[in-house]
Amino acid sequence: MQEPRQALKEIFGYTDFKEGQEQAVQAILAGRDTLAIMPTGAGKSICYQLPALLMNGITLVISPLVSLMKDQVSALREAGVAAAFLNSSLSRGQYFKALANAAAGMYKIIYVAPERLLTDSFLDFAKGAPISQVTVDEAHCISQWGQDFRPSYLKIVEFLKCLPARPVVSAFTATATPAVEEDILNTLALREPERVHTGYDRPNLFFEVDRPKNKLRALLEALEKNGDRPAIVYCATRRSVEEVCEALRARGYLATRYHAGLPDEERRANQEDFLFDRSAVMVATNAFGMGIDKSNVSLVVHYNMPKNIESYYQEAGRAGRDGSEARCLLLYGGQDVVTAQYFIEHARENEELSGEELEQVKEKDRQRLRSMTFYCHTTDCLRAYLLHYFGEKAPAYCGKCRNCTEGFEELEIIDAARIVLTCIFRMGRPFGLKLVTDVLRGSKNERVLSLRFDTLPVYGMLREMSESRVRDILKYLVETGYLALAEGEYPTLSLTPRAEELLKPDASLVMRARRERAPAPRAAQPADAGVADPRLLEALKKKRASIAASSSVPAYVVFTDATLRDMCRRLPTTREAMLAVSGVGENKLRRYGDVFLEVIQRYLAQKQD
Repeated sequence: MQEPRQALKEIFGYTDFKEGQEQAVQAILAGRDTLAIMPTGAGKSICYQLPALLMNGITLVISPLVSLMKDQVSALREAGVAAAFLNSSLSRGQYFKALANAAAGMYKIIYVAPERLLTDSFLDFAKGAPISQVTVDEAHCISQWGQDFRPSYLKIVEFLKCLPARPVVSAFTATATPAVEEDILNTLALREPERVHTGYDRPNLFFEVDRPKNKLRALLEALEKNGDRPAIVYCATRRSVEEVCEALRARGYLATRYHAGLPDEERRANQEDFLFDRSAVMVATNAFGMGIDKSNVSLVVHYNMPKNIESYYQEAGRAGRDGSEARCLLLYGGQDVVTAQYFIEHARENEELSGEELEQVKEKDRQRLRSMTFYCHTTDCLRAYLLHYFGEKAPAYCGKCRNCTEGFEELEIIDAARIVLTCIFRMGRPFGLKLVTDVLRGSKNERVLSLRFDTLPVYGMLREMSESRVRDILKYLVETGYLALAEGEYPTLSLTPRAEELLKPDASLVMRARRERAPAPRAAQPADAGVADPRLLEALKKKRASIAASSSVPAYVVFTDATLRDMCRRLPTTREAMLAVSGVGENKLRRYGDVFLEVIQRYLAQKQD
């Protein structure tokens, strides 16, 4: 058997494993079931691809999305690895041809959709094939307590039972709370598994939450700071995607769109435009991104708040996959909560779940939404909040999130809190946060006047405060247990028994809040920072783009930006020196080495002149 580190360099071009990779590789090669929880960009795919190439037999990789499979197979083929995928994008003829090739032993790695596992044709193949490893990618999809539960993933368990001999089973995910991790282990029935935890922290990502009055203006400011580097803008609805994409195009941005309402062909074309750098900005719903290995995204903006922390961290994690500084900006608005609640109550109605199971899943979704909402309002370190959510310890100050770098003030809010409690009591029955805020600030809107709330003694008593500050106080009172926020599509505020504590004469209540006039957010460092001469990097990128276009693959499949920057640092002039560049393996050296050496040699010659 070839030594893993030697194969890592020859096939994938890397001299060293990233954290956790070698542990997972060695465990799988030793025949141990393995569960690896590693953040986006940590190199999960190498953990199962490398053992697949060193073991006898075939590795089946079960993946949830067509785009994920295509991306991985393209990258493997560029590295000289025989790989294929079996999913709904293939015609009937193509599918059976690929299956015949697989049965003939033409592939080492086969990606397959979970829906295919129990079909007669695939089972016939699998029962006669020398399967050495079954890998479950995006393994959190198998847990009913996960944020992206897919009933089709439960077929994996039955599929494994159908095989004449059980292969080693490996499972990978970027997002799993301790409860979801245990559910994955139990549902897949992993046998004495090796557990690989590398931690969730992504030190190169700068996290920030903004609550702008005008989201489009805030988005435009973020894109302007980002320059011409790739960006993803996530929206909660298809309508928002269309509106935001159109607004960006009208202002001259090379923006494209992606959501489930578009024809398959257009989705494919738009995705390729972004992957091939023909479009700089992708505006999309959460239907876009899983398994998309575009390494040089430097900005991810959430135009709306996602439904849960898991989805947010996974989507935000598509920034800075190559290790460069990147920015993750969430633009929060109160309507985002209403939209998320609507999706929770209606999104799962067609799934194959009993009424009781469906209600359990919805309740978990509601709990996750509360955690997501608290993230948008916390005044503590954003990174620490995220890491604590996934069960990790973290320092209270990271220095690389907006909450840590902007500064906050501590406010004594006992007087305002008493006014709030009196207002809610005087309103007679529970109402929503918006109406309570309007009464406290003295709004003359139709609903306030029709309910005669303008006659209450507390009407307008907080009119000197901004609307956002009043809402902050209301939400802080919920977080600290003095107010209760009812569940449902239209949540309402009510007093809790603990509210009486604030009415005591000596009561005090201090809230940490963002300063009303905060400095402008720090821009992410350019991806090209630290490169000796950006002109060489630009020349290498142009050559890469030309090769990618002629080969019909995304540019990063030829070489990632990180590999090109390493070329700029090392300035190799021989094939041996080029092989020392991170990301240059034997196969890519044969295919592209001389072409890129020529660009570097020309640059050095011009520099001497």
